[in-house]
Parts: sequence; C-alpha cells; structure tokens
Amino acid sequence: MSLRRWERPLRVAAPLAVGVLLLAVWEAVVSAEGVPPYVLPGPFLIAQSLWTDGPSLLGSLMVTLRVTLAALATAAILGGLIAVLFSLSRVLELSFFPYAVILQVTPIVAIAPLIIIWVPEPFLALLVCAWIVAFFPVVANTTVGLNSADRNLLALFRLYGASRGQVLRYLRLPTALPYFLAGLRISGGLALIGAVVAEFVAGTGGTETGLAFRILEAGYRLAIPRLFAALFLLSATGIFIYLVLDALSRLLLRHWHESAIKEEEE
Repeated sequence: MSLRRWERPLRVAAPLAVGVLLLAVWEAVVSAEGVPPYVLPGPFLIAQSLWTDGPSLLGSLMVTLRVTLAALATAAILGGLIAVLFSLSRVLELSFFPYAVILQVTPIVAIAPLIIIWVPEPFLALLVCAWIVAFFPVVANTTVGLNSADRNLLALFRLYGASRGQVLRYLRLPTALPYFLAGLRISGGLALIGAVVAEFVAGTGGTETGLAFRILEAGYRLAIPRLFAALFLLSATGIFIYLVLDALSRLLLRHWHESAIKEEEE
C-alpha cells in the first residue's frame, strides 16, 4: 500500500497526535512542579474554564467574528478592485501602491487609537482597523497575478483584436485567481488579528465586548484559565477561517489549476 493512500488520514492524525502529546506533557509538568494556576494553568483547568465560561466567551467571539468577516469581505472586494485598477494603469500602480505599502508596514496598534477617535461608530472603527491589516495581501497578490498572464497569450489576444475588457476577463482574471485566493487565505488570519488589536484599544474604553476585551478582563482579574480559554477560541477561529478559505480555493481551482489538481495514484 503506497504512502499516498495514507496521506489524507495522516494530515489529520499526525497533528492531533502531536497536540495530544504536548498537552499531556504540559499537564504533567504543571502538576509535577506545582505551578500556580495564575502563572500557568494546566490544560485540564483550561478545559474546565472553557466549559464553565463558554457561553459568555462565545457571545464575545461572535462580536469579534462579525468584525473579522466584514473586514475580510471588504478586503477581498476593495483589494481585488484596486488590483484590477493597478493592472489597467501602470501610472495608477506607481502612484498609489507605495501608499498601500505604507499602510501595511504602519503598526496598527499605533494608529488604532486615532481611528477609534476619528470614527464615531464603534463597529465601523473596528472594521477600518481590521481592513487596514487585511487588505494588502489581496492587493499585492492579485496585482502580481494580473501581471503574470502569459505574454504569448497576450500577443495572441491582441492578434485577434481582443479589447482590454476581453483580455481582462478571459486571460488576466483567470490567471490571477490562484494569487487572489492565496492572498485571501493570508488576509483571513490578518483580519482576525486586526479585529483583536482594535478591540484591545476600544475595549479598554468599554465601547465593545469582543473576545479581546474578555482577555483583558481576565488578565486584570488574574483569571488566567479563562484567559487561556479565550485564546484557545481565538486560535480555533483563525484555524477554521483558514480551512474554510483553503477549501474554497481547492473548490474553485481543482478542475483546472495545477496547484489543486490531484496527481493520479501510481
């Protein structure tokens, strides 16, 4: 039986086995050394806190998730449109791409307080913060994809008198789709990070009750097991978003793109 046949089960079983082993070692070390829960709680105590505080934490997670998904959708739409404009005009790309880079490299934790002050609507302020973090991978990847169309095919389209719109629709956009989806997978995690950072800033003023605010609250009260439970929910949410976007990418590319076509078993 070939290794390829076992590849799919191993993708699930191997990480789970490593995770269980690490949790067991963590629990054993904490118990053997008598580490206080307010310093480092064990996995069992974190699971208890997750079970006890789950309803309130899940309610706060929905607030964070709403901001994250809205920022991701906005990044996908606006980022894709900006990339298309860049591909249609080299002057636009040269003029505005550096400012997209500036937004990307500016620490969101430094400008989030200003955005919270400038934008009076709390949800919109959080959305802007998360969007600033999430949009650049979509813009950069999609721009590269649109500019990566095969030069021979471009010459063939021009030879047959195709308009710029036809070249964009039938050649550049299909070429850019894998790049766009790759950028979207990156932006999914970044949108969650941006939402959490924005909630840290807004939550200290009591304007939002997202999961980041619950983390701050647990830290102030030294409820460290609850803090770890909230962190676990954030990590699980990020993994879920990535898996959903990865599945979407495979669904859209599986019939025609080399990155998603499965090799035939030997």
